[in-house]
Amino acid sequence: MRIVIAEFMEEVAVATLQRRFDTHYDASLVERRGELLASVEAADALIVRNRAQVDGDLLAAAPQLKVIGRLGVGLDNIDVPACEARKIDVISARGANALAVAEYVIGASVVLLRGVYLGTEAVASGEWPRSALGSGREIAGKTLGVVGFGSIGQLTAKLARALGMIVIGFDAQIPSSAALWAEQHTTPRRFDDLLRDADVVSLHVPLTPVTRHLIDGDKLALMKRDAILINTARGGVVDEEALAVALKAGRLAGAALDVFETEPLPAGSPLAGCPGLILTPHIGGLTRESNRRVSTMIADKVTAALTARSAIF
Repeated sequence: MRIVIAEFMEEVAVATLQRRFDTHYDASLVERRGELLASVEAADALIVRNRAQVDGDLLAAAPQLKVIGRLGVGLDNIDVPACEARKIDVISARGANALAVAEYVIGASVVLLRGVYLGTEAVASGEWPRSALGSGREIAGKTLGVVGFGSIGQLTAKLARALGMIVIGFDAQIPSSAALWAEQHTTPRRFDDLLRDADVVSLHVPLTPVTRHLIDGDKLALMKRDAILINTARGGVVDEEALAVALKAGRLAGAALDVFETEPLPAGSPLAGCPGLILTPHIGGLTRESNRRVSTMIADKVTAALTARSAIF
């Protein structure tokens, strides 16, 4: 059986697959669409991250495809209904990068609330901005609002509580009467109430027609003027133009965005030059440790899926 790996995967996991299967690994293959389509012609499995578009054209070019491994969680770049129609297994690394994302949220919260870590250039140039930087806020006692209470949201809540934060949550799929909230020491709130009460709002929802621009101008207006917004979910969940307006007008204290409606973020984005804004290139779930976990999990799951398929046929 043949496996094509079109984006970065840890070498140890690649080697594991190479010992069992005819494995073609090229981390830059995703950048050459024509070569990618040609390479999957005889592939039984394809492994990607979030850049390769597994759409109708790619599926048509891969008549033998049985398994798709996603080195991550989101499936936005994969035509899942088309895969289901072809009986292609779509496997994600759910849970493997949860800790990395949760730590990103906590780290961004500390940086934006305290506000002192952005003074390096001024201090190095001989300035001494103690007055300007001396009014930062402590994370303990602040309220974290978690929107989307799946595994990543729950782990984020756990880390926040360890630092003394009060945690409230909203999830459209989890009723307020569910035992999960008490088990996770989190108070369920209606969405608008969460936005009004939270000092930090962290988003952990998939991108769907319902969640597209879930955070728009009206929702931003509900938040405290000194609140922080963090998005490690999907870019389209936040209306970037509305966020830029709010930040520039001082109606929000800060934000950290790891995901964007268009990636890479285009030059000239309205987010450019916004105060109190941290931008990172979709790496919230990427650490040395999480890369190993994700790669190992997908290697194991793809191997199991292909082995099961070969046993049947």
